Amino acid sequence: MKDKFQKQVSAFSKVLLSFLVLILVLFGGLYYWANHKPDPKIEEVPVEDSNEDYDKVENGIHVATGFVDDEGMEATIQNCTSCHSAKLVTQNRMSREGWKATITWMQETQNLWDLGANEELILTYLSKNYAPTAKGRRRNLEHIEWYELK
Repeated sequence: MKDKFQKQVSAFSKVLLSFLVLILVLFGGLYYWANHKPDPKIEEVPVEDSNEDYDKVENGIHVATGFVDDEGMEATIQNCTSCHSAKLVTQNRMSREGWKATITWMQETQNLWDLGANEELILTYLSKNYAPTAKGRRRNLEHIEWYELK
């Protein structure tokens, strides 16, 4: 008799647990639905297909990346923008040696592949179009005597 009662309690607790899980899923779904409905006040704007204008150049600038349109631009886009934004390139100004050191650093620490014959083309492109100028990023601070804040 005691064994039969324990089986009934066990079966009842399984049914009760299933019912509680069903209630939680139902209320969770209702909560999600209530809080993630599209706002009728916001008008959806259709997204234009940007692939057709990807190669567009205006005023000597590649529109999609901001790169200067010159020999080596395509190789630079293919090898640089697959890992990071073109802005990371265009905001920097370095000599040929600086660009070479940056590429070497990326190969040693960031898993950049061997650029092969493209390396020369990319270095020429970058050193010509993104060389140091009077404008741009400031130089690193050197020979500064720092003091400790108290």
